[in-house]
Amino acid sequence: MTELTAPVIEASPAKAASTASIPQRLMSVDALRGFDMFWIIGADSLVYALHRLSQNRVTDFLGLQLDHCDWAGFHFYDLIFPLFVFIMGVSVVFSLTKAIQQLGRAEAVKRVFRRSALLFVVALIYSGGVRSAWPDIRLLGVLNRIALCYFVGGLIFCFFKPRAMVAIAAALLIGYWSIMTFVPIRDIRMAHYKEKHELVDNDVDKIMQDTGVSDPAKIFYNTTNWVTAKYDMGYNVANHLDFKYLGGRKYDTYWDPEGLLSTIPAVATCLLGILAGLLLRSTNYCDRWKVIYLLSLGAAGVILGFLWSIQFPVVKKIWTSSFVLVAGGFSAILLGIFYQVVDVWKYQKWCQPFVWMGMNSITIYLTSNFIGGFRGLATRLVGGDVKSFLDLHVAKGSGDMVLSITGLLLAFWFVQFLYRRKIFLRL
Repeated sequence: MTELTAPVIEASPAKAASTASIPQRLMSVDALRGFDMFWIIGADSLVYALHRLSQNRVTDFLGLQLDHCDWAGFHFYDLIFPLFVFIMGVSVVFSLTKAIQQLGRAEAVKRVFRRSALLFVVALIYSGGVRSAWPDIRLLGVLNRIALCYFVGGLIFCFFKPRAMVAIAAALLIGYWSIMTFVPIRDIRMAHYKEKHELVDNDVDKIMQDTGVSDPAKIFYNTTNWVTAKYDMGYNVANHLDFKYLGGRKYDTYWDPEGLLSTIPAVATCLLGILAGLLLRSTNYCDRWKVIYLLSLGAAGVILGFLWSIQFPVVKKIWTSSFVLVAGGFSAILLGIFYQVVDVWKYQKWCQPFVWMGMNSITIYLTSNFIGGFRGLATRLVGGDVKSFLDLHVAKGSGDMVLSITGLLLAFWFVQFLYRRKIFLRL
């Protein structure tokens, strides 16, 4: 019986000979994942504290970048989630290749089923699956999307060659755009811009106020006008499908940012990570060319994404195809930088705290949410009177700064404790 091996990137005229052994794990990938988690667990509070200490144009800009866009647009904070999905795709290459080579493709497929199912169950529990009754359980959230992307991306990796993966990713993005653009929806908005409080005639909230009807579903199904190519908040195919078919609690009342239809392009984000992982694992290219490809293709993705946004806006909350290209491009650029610095130049001491965090990403995420955030834990140590004293006698905002630093130090201490004792949560 022929031994099954994972697909590898084919050689090109630009290849450079490499005799280096294939790495089983890259520190740069763990460090980048940890860098991503660093912002998820509360590094933004450090910037906000700095803003309170010294408000200026720089801190204004940083504060803006550490908040999600209300709808269309792209801030640094909009990169955090897709970056994690992208890195997961990179990791799929290393973990499943080893499984295929040692155990065979059938066992690798079983691993994909097992891990994705376990993570999805954990996600349901995290979203209220134990403490809440059915209507209050959120079926699709952040962890759920990660599980679904790992499931589909892992299966595609096990059965398809790299060129087919490129074609599948392109088909997912173009197919999603086609659905969002050409499938008609009822001419009714299921949400409005909360910050702007825009209520227009076809807004469900305004109709409820004007008519006294309290059931949004009744208003929705009584709407007889149909429109196409709408991408506004609550006024697009993805949000309307969530309202009609997604049960349980929805994050935005009528629809969910991790909803049904937008999972399709999220899988494409995972596939982009898988393709990047295949490049890093390939022996057909030297390190120099690997970095060049990551940086150049990443820049091309960002440019193409913003060009596409002229017609199909960059919107994280519905994971538009243009958003996938922009976020995937920036993710590839960051991966190229981390790979060059950490694995090529071997500057590795500075990133050790990120490595600790990256190797226990799910653990730190669940723990942070379980305890109410590490900043909340720090409040018990340096909050209250300590914070007030610092704000009064040192500088206004210094208490927040100490609080944020303490919270992050507690998080790093926790993951270092796990790392040194070789405790890793593997779902």
